[in-house]
Parts: sequence; C-alpha cells; structure tokens
Amino acid sequence: MPLEESEIAAHAKTIRSLTDALNGVLFGQEELVDQVVTGLLARGHILLEGLPGLGKTELVKGLAKTLELENKRIQFTPDLLPGDITGNPVLQETETGREFVFQEGPIFANLVLADEINRASPKTQSALLEAMQERRVTVLGTSHELPDPFFVLATQNPIELEGTYPLPEAQLDRFLFKLEVYRNSVETLEQIVKNREIGVEPMVEPVLSGEEWKQISDAVREIYLPDVVASYIARIVDATHPGSSKASRVIKYGASPRAALGLASAAKAKALMAGRINASFEDVAAVAIPVLQHRIILEYEARIEGKTTPQVVKALLEEVPRQELDLPATLKEA
Repeated sequence: MPLEESEIAAHAKTIRSLTDALNGVLFGQEELVDQVVTGLLARGHILLEGLPGLGKTELVKGLAKTLELENKRIQFTPDLLPGDITGNPVLQETETGREFVFQEGPIFANLVLADEINRASPKTQSALLEAMQERRVTVLGTSHELPDPFFVLATQNPIELEGTYPLPEAQLDRFLFKLEVYRNSVETLEQIVKNREIGVEPMVEPVLSGEEWKQISDAVREIYLPDVVASYIARIVDATHPGSSKASRVIKYGASPRAALGLASAAKAKALMAGRINASFEDVAAVAIPVLQHRIILEYEARIEGKTTPQVVKALLEEVPRQELDLPATLKEA
C-alpha cells in the first residue's frame, strides 16, 4: 500500500529526533550521523574508518541506546577465532544423555559492534560473511537465524597503522556504506573538553523502540523509485567498470550488482528522511560515495599518483548524464 504524505511526514519527524539525539553524542559530526542513520534505514551494514579516539565506538553505543536495540560488542584481536563470533557447540548433560548444544555467540544481537574489525585475521573476519548477507550463521551444518533487525556496525583503523589486516573484497561488499570519520575542528574540540569526561559515557535517552524502527525502515521500501532514477543508478554502476567511461580508466575492478541495490535502497532512505514520496537523482548522488568507494579498486598507477576512490566516484557522477524525471500523474499531483 502506497504511503500517505502524513505518514511520510511523521516518519521524517521521528528520524530528525533520532539524529538530534545522536548529534548530542558525537559533537561536530552532523554529516556522519546523517549518513549512519541513512544506512540503517536502508537496512544496511556500515563500516566506519578513522584514527582511534574519534568517537566511532561512542556513536554506535549511542545508536543502540536511542533505538533500544539489543547490542553486543566484539573486540577484534589477532587471536580472535570464528567460533568466538558465531558461537560453538558445547557438550552438555541432557535428559537423553550427553550431547552437543549450540551456544550462541555475540553475533546474535540486533546491533553488533565489530570494533577494530581489521585487527583480526582474514579467517576470523570471514565469520561475518554469511551473517551479513543471509542474516543467519551455520555451525556444523546447522543454520541458526539471527534477530530481526540485524545490523553490523564495524570500526576499522587505517591500514597504515601497525597490526591491521586489509578486509577482503567479499567482506567489504557486504557493507552498504563505508564512512570516513575525520578529526574534529578546534571549536568541536573545545565543546568536547567542556562537556565530556574521560571514562564517563554521555547520557542518551531512548527515542523510539526497535519495533518502531522496523516500521520506519519497512516504509523505506514503499518509497517510489522512478524508472529514470533506476536507470541512472544502473548507468552509474556500469560506469565503474573499466572501458565503460572516461573516469573508469583508472579503475581495475568495478562495483557489483549489490552496489546497485544498495544505491537504490539508500536513495529511498534519503527521500524518506527528507519527507518525500519518491527518490530523486539528488538522493542517488548524495549516497554514491559511501556506497561505491569501498567497492572500487583502482589501478596501482592511479594509487601511486594519489588518486582516491571518492575522487573517482565524483568524476563518474559528473560524467553520467541524468534524464528528465518523469513521475506518474498521481505522484505529480501529490
């Protein structure tokens, strides 16, 4: 059933209350907070990259409190094993004798904080692959469904830091967004010094329940995606492949169809946050860098020259043409 304008307006107002609460947790990062909320509305997983101490973990913990979601934290270390994430069968006494009983790991939560994910080995990182894609884990041939909703918010340190492992491409592709967390301005640092104490977490009040959040994220799927916008998404993703555009000359590997689906979902979420009934070209452009930057691999020569994937995505957006937005008459009247 199509959404009514009043429903969209109510959802947009609730989302603004959530972003306002999160801005009280992480000072001076309004754009980052907006992008995180957009990604979760689209039911995607998010990778936050930045130097230690910039507030990545605090943002995730604040998000769990505002949404009243069950959350668990996994501290990724070099000695972490896959079973430490998914859980393990444990030998227990039962009515029928001794048998193995599956004990759930910390992955069984609505909101999982994978802290410093790139400090664990690739083998351990791969334990998240099935969970992030299928929303379940399989141990000894038996599948176990994960809670709904289920989100992974991972933090990682820049790979230049000691003791880090680069995430495999298959793992990166499971993240809807990759977001950069930048250092604070002097004004923001002053605000932090005045309002924060070491070891004291900021007070955060719940804004809505997990069930209410599910209803809002379900509403994202009802946002209309015009054919011309769908075509725009398809042409952007196609342009990331070598030989498909001028900007792709520096690209070694382009984005997958999962990236196109991610662009569509995130654009719909942007539209709902703005209180609109349909997604637009601007919505797609607003989420293109977070969705595509970690799914594109540049040629070695381009990286040596200092080119970055966000720069390439910007060039793609300038190159791929838009078409006139042709909405059905009912939506034009709305």
